[in-house]
Order: sequence, then C-alpha cells, then structure tokens
Amino acid sequence: MSDPQPRHLGLHGASNFRDLGGYPSRAGGHVRWRQLFRSNHLGQLTETDIAAVRGLGIRTAFDFRGRDERLAGVCALDEISVRSVPIEPSVVPALRARAAAGQLTAEAALDLMRESYRNYIRSYTPRFRALFDHLIQDDAPLVIHCTAGKDRTGVACALILKALDVPHEIILQDYLLTNELYRREGVAHPDLPLEVFQAIGTVQASFLEAAFDTMRDDFGDIDTYLGDGLGLDDPARAALRERYLTA
Repeated sequence: MSDPQPRHLGLHGASNFRDLGGYPSRAGGHVRWRQLFRSNHLGQLTETDIAAVRGLGIRTAFDFRGRDERLAGVCALDEISVRSVPIEPSVVPALRARAAAGQLTAEAALDLMRESYRNYIRSYTPRFRALFDHLIQDDAPLVIHCTAGKDRTGVACALILKALDVPHEIILQDYLLTNELYRREGVAHPDLPLEVFQAIGTVQASFLEAAFDTMRDDFGDIDTYLGDGLGLDDPARAALRERYLTA
C-alpha cells in the first residue's frame, strides 16, 4: 500500500480525522492524497488543529449529523462551506426505547446498529448521492464527517472507495481504523447500560456488511446500487476515477 504521507493527522480536537489517500485501486493507481478526508465532528478543534486543517486547503465539509447534533458542535473554520446532508435519527433513541421497555442487551444493541446501517441504504441513499454529485463536479479537498465519524461517515467513505474500485478488504480495513483512532472521552450515555455503550461505541465488520448486503438485496448487486442508487453511470465513474486516482 502506498503511504508516503501520514494517514492520521493527529488532531487534538478531532481524533478520527484522517486521509483516504494511498489506497490501491483495481482500476489502476492509488487514491490521491490530501483530497478526501474523513473525521468526527469539527466543533472542538484547537488553534493548532485549525492551523493544520487550514493548511490542507479544505473548502467543503459534508456533515451527516442531524439538527441537534450540528448545534452541539459547530465547525470551527469559517472558511469551510458546510453542506448539511442529515441522516437521522441516530440509533440512540431506539436504544433508549428498548431500555425503557426493559428489552435492551448488548446483543440487541448490535442488532440495532446493523439495522441502522441497512436503513442508511434504504432511506438515505439520496444523501450519499448528493455527496457523489459534488465529488464529480468539484475536486477541491473536502472532509466528510458526522458526530463520531464512524457510522454514517463510515458508510459514505466505504462507498467512495468502492466507486474507486478499492478492494473490499482494504475498504473494511479503513472502516475499522476508527477503533484504533477515535477517542471517546467525554462521550457518554448514562441512561444506557455500560455493556450497551461499549457495543455501540465501536465499529464492527458486521455493521458495514449489513449495508453492503442491503445493496445486494435491494438492487441485485453493489455495482447496480452505484449506478441506479448513486447515479454513477460509466462516464460518472470514469470522471470520479480521473479526479481521485493517480498512478
């Protein structure tokens, strides 16, 4: 794998901020460095973080958070244009409803996480399509994020890498990097059992596979989902690869 530049930026106020560059594509070449970034939210950046992000030349943020989430953490860089593409509600309200009914276990929480990933595809494909419309039209560096940068962001970035023909095992590897990088200090749901919070506070391969399985179930295969769901016909895919792959 081509890693001439650091993937993880090591920001203090956004621990999960990282570059999608360097991954090999079966179409030839590698994903360009310093063009596509993923992160947890950008509302707690330090002055040093802000200077580092400014140095990347990022002009656009695609924010998958809902309204209340956005109000809790506003982007700290005025020069970044924020595109709100909300995917809500998060899984937490469903967990609280199960807890109130006395039906919440760690395994039930994992099932709800997998179902939320299925719902990203069934109900929110237009949000992901808006992201791809932007990617095809504007190759300026951008960052994709939600609150933790792990679930909604994870699916969006997996779709980008899939459209760039990055092998599935590498897509999964990038997705699981969140478990190594994301710091959960200060993130708590005291009304949820600890074992449930621990279950939903990570990413698991079965979560992402639930999204890909839904693409297969609803569209026949992932390639058809990319075309019919995300509007990536052959010319669009060629344009995407021209912008974001390099030899």
